[in-house]
Amino acid sequence: MKNILIADDEKDIVKLLRLYLETDEATIFEAYDGEMAIQILNNNVIDLALLDIMMPRINGFELTKKIRKEWHIPVMIISAKIESADKILGLDLGADDYITKPFDPLEVAARVRARFRENHGSRSLSHAKDKLTVRELILNPAECILYKENQAISLTAVELKLMCLLMAHPGRVFTKEQLYEAGWEEAYAVDDNTIRVAISKLRDKIGAENISTIRGLGYRLEK
Repeated sequence: MKNILIADDEKDIVKLLRLYLETDEATIFEAYDGEMAIQILNNNVIDLALLDIMMPRINGFELTKKIRKEWHIPVMIISAKIESADKILGLDLGADDYITKPFDPLEVAARVRARFRENHGSRSLSHAKDKLTVRELILNPAECILYKENQAISLTAVELKLMCLLMAHPGRVFTKEQLYEAGWEEAYAVDDNTIRVAISKLRDKIGAENISTIRGLGYRLEK
C-alpha cells in the first residue's frame, strides 16, 4: 500500500488528483496548506508528495526544502508557475519532477507510477556490492554515496542511477534518451530541461570538467 500526499489550496484540484490516483494500492492524504502537509507528514508514513507552490502558510518551495531535510520520499511539484526559473528552482531545491497547470491527470498518474518504479529500482540498486572507480571518483551504490578524493558526496536517487551508468562506461557518449531512461525510466518522453538540470547538478558536485557535453549527441564521463 502506497500513501500519497496531495497538498494544494485548490480543493477541486486535490479532488481531481485523488480521483485518478486513489486505488486499491494507494491511499490519498489531502492538505490545503503547507502546515497541514507537515502535520500529515509527521503523523503518517508518506511514500510520495505532490505539492503546489502557491499555498498559504508555507509555500511549496519551502515545503520541498523541509521534506528534503527530514524525509526521504519523492517530491513532485504541480504548479501554475510556468517560468523556467521557477522550474529550475523547484528542481534545485530537491523536487524530483515539475508539472505545470493545467495538467492532464492521466499524465500525472503515469508520472507517479514511474516515480514509484524508479524508487523500486533505486532500492534494488542499493544492494549492489561492486564499487565503481574512475580516476578520483569512487561510487559505492550500497551507500548511495560518491567519493571524490575521499570526500563524500551525497546523491539523489536519480543522480545515483546516472552516475552508475556513466561510471560503468567512462568515455562512452550517452544520448539524452538513454540518460532519461536510466534516471527516470521513461524513454518515451525525454525532457531536455530536466536532463540539463540533472547534469548541471552533477557537474556542481563532481566538477564540470568530469562530464562533457558532446554537441548533438549527448554526454560522457571523462576517463
